[in-house]
Amino acid sequence: YGIDSQEARCDEVKEKFGITCYCSIDEACKVQNIEAAIISTSPLSHNSIIKECLEHDLHVFTEINLVQDGYDENISLAKSKGKVLFLSSTFLYRKETQTIIEKVHEAKCPLNYIYHVGQYLPDWHPWESYNNYFIGNPKTNGCREIMAIDLPWVVTAFGSIKDVKVMKGKNTELNISYNDNYLIMLEHESGAKGVFAVDVVARKPYRHIDIYGEDLQLSWDGEPDSLIQYDIANKNDICLLENGQAEHVEGYAAYIDENPYREELKSYLHQIKNPNDLPVWDFVKDSEVLRWIDIIEN
Repeated sequence: YGIDSQEARCDEVKEKFGITCYCSIDEACKVQNIEAAIISTSPLSHNSIIKECLEHDLHVFTEINLVQDGYDENISLAKSKGKVLFLSSTFLYRKETQTIIEKVHEAKCPLNYIYHVGQYLPDWHPWESYNNYFIGNPKTNGCREIMAIDLPWVVTAFGSIKDVKVMKGKNTELNISYNDNYLIMLEHESGAKGVFAVDVVARKPYRHIDIYGEDLQLSWDGEPDSLIQYDIANKNDICLLENGQAEHVEGYAAYIDENPYREELKSYLHQIKNPNDLPVWDFVKDSEVLRWIDIIEN
């Protein structure tokens, strides 16, 4: 079932997909026997919607929040209700990042990395103005979203953040009131060090990481068949994954693979049935990452 306060959106979903829609959570729960919810609204609305879903005794999956509003309250409410509170972290479900995490954890040498993620802001949703949805808002801006998407898998790979140093600025004439590019130096508790370049400036969508140490060298360009390990002994490159299973939706950057979204929804349903199985990411871990993002922005 769908829930949307916009009647036109409800009509569109009913026509396209044959899904019954309601204008409110309360209305839907009174009419239907609903057990679980998936929240895919703008981030600043998540806090109140999560709370309302939990108060209606629903398990909750939510897209990334970008702010910590209501974290402690909703964690406590979910626990008291015995409900799953599941937080999206899509990149932790990608085969490439899972492979990188595994390789990094196996490494016996200190590691550094250089990671750049960038895409010109108007190209994120070519069908609408960037000022008409949340990436135009300074509280949930485009650079902040990139950080919130990527730092969970980066800290899972390299360890909790110990310290940061930041250079930032505005290099475009875009109609936004926030910095459009960041150069971030990260020191991890593990001893790993990294440079994380984040921007909404790059006209060609860009996702590239180099990871290097005395006994390990990896590179990745954002697509499955671009994950390369350098064979130190034989001095050649080895492709670690094939591209056969990637699924792409027209209108989004080529490196955006739809499969991990499906995998994390499967993980959500699995946790509802197996509540003792811990997810790869949660609100407590996310709260710490968002705290560091606040430090980076400030």
